[in-house]
Amino acid sequence: MVKEPICWFCLVIAPIFCFYFFTSFMGSGLPTDMPIGLVDEDNTSTTRSLVRNLNSFQQTEIVDQYPNVSEARKAVQRGEIYGFYYIPKGTTTAATAFKVPTVSFYTNFSYLVAGSLLSRDMRTMSELASAAAMRKILWAKGASDEMIMPFVQPIVVQTHTINNPWLNYNVYLSNTLIPGIYGIFVLMLTCFVIGIEIKDGTASQWLATCQGNMLRALTAKLLPYTLVFILVGGLLDIYLYGYLAFPCHCSVWTMFLVMVLYVLALQGLAVFFITLIPTIRLSLSACSLWGVVSFSICGMSFPTMAMHPVIQGAALLFPLRHYYLLYVNCALDGFSIWNAGIYVAWLLAFVFVGVAATPWLKKQLLSVKYIP
Repeated sequence: MVKEPICWFCLVIAPIFCFYFFTSFMGSGLPTDMPIGLVDEDNTSTTRSLVRNLNSFQQTEIVDQYPNVSEARKAVQRGEIYGFYYIPKGTTTAATAFKVPTVSFYTNFSYLVAGSLLSRDMRTMSELASAAAMRKILWAKGASDEMIMPFVQPIVVQTHTINNPWLNYNVYLSNTLIPGIYGIFVLMLTCFVIGIEIKDGTASQWLATCQGNMLRALTAKLLPYTLVFILVGGLLDIYLYGYLAFPCHCSVWTMFLVMVLYVLALQGLAVFFITLIPTIRLSLSACSLWGVVSFSICGMSFPTMAMHPVIQGAALLFPLRHYYLLYVNCALDGFSIWNAGIYVAWLLAFVFVGVAATPWLKKQLLSVKYIP
């Protein structure tokens, strides 16, 4: 740890930088003032009022007005705007003449988050405009507000977003994304500190120091790293649930226990990889690949239950999947960690796999020669 600067970089410097970078990068919670265009061929006081209301939405900012749909489409293709709102000529006249005018909105779903949020804003504005037009027509016919509202809004919808009512992307992503990145550091550094013994040809000396007891040698080597990893993981929990006040309906100590289990599971998996592939270059590649695939298969970005049954089974082989489910069970739902004991058992199983691999690891250390 003293000789290799890369150890301290992966142990402390890089993880803490990632903690700060990703949480500050999404510090506003949701993207705001995303640019869209406007094509208003009607240009009446009614449509101008509609446009002002659309521009007042937090996520939406009308940055330019275009003379026709063709020019607005070209602006979307150039990447200047994420979409545009189109109001055809005669919209106000048609609405007041009891006809059914059509307004359109176009969004670029190549950018999923921007497209989704802007599409929601423009759809909401269109529905509000439709309700406002209906109200004016009924007013003109002499109806009172009490008579109008059942027609304009026959069903009142109340939305209650559970666990993340702010729809904060920082809360949604950072609680799993950052531990996933941290897990890659744990996997690769654990694999590195064992594989370097093979590369430097010091494996036999390492084993001789512990009288040939592989389990003792492995424990002695990894314990300092384990302690630092756990301390930095605890710092992450304090940062997320203490300083940033992310939703946590359990104690921070519970999440700290989940982090301890997660770190131990990753180290057990790393021992298995270096045993299976006793070449430091290839085993590090396997660790990085496993860590990156974890983001896609853990259920954070796409629900695992909607994946192919084979992929659902394969997801159990990734520690981040079990960390994510424990986070949901404890921090979001507020249940006891033992309510999700099966996921605790899976994390402990990864530790057992690493311990069970020690006899084969000893053979690999004494027999394998380093190949550059």
